[in-house]
Amino acid sequence: MDGFDTTIHAPNRLRICALLDTAGEAEFSVVQRQLDVSASVLSKHVTVLMEAGYVEQRKAVRDTRQRVWLRLTRHGREAYQAHLAALRAIVGP
Repeated sequence: MDGFDTTIHAPNRLRICALLDTAGEAEFSVVQRQLDVSASVLSKHVTVLMEAGYVEQRKAVRDTRQRVWLRLTRHGREAYQAHLAALRAIVGP
């Protein structure tokens, strides 16, 4: 099916894309809390999305601690939107 993306479709990756599409950018720990998953589970899913070119991360030091920020790439946002359209086509209006 055109637009359906098996990389995005995994439940946690779909939730990551949805959160980042809405937020624009979010700190790793915020995404972790929102999804209620361990850091290692989130890291594995983010790695898959990064390898696909859908998510990028930015590291920054804040309050003397390194923070990781996540955001969808342009390609990732387009793939997410196409995947949503494919899901809507499956379930109907």
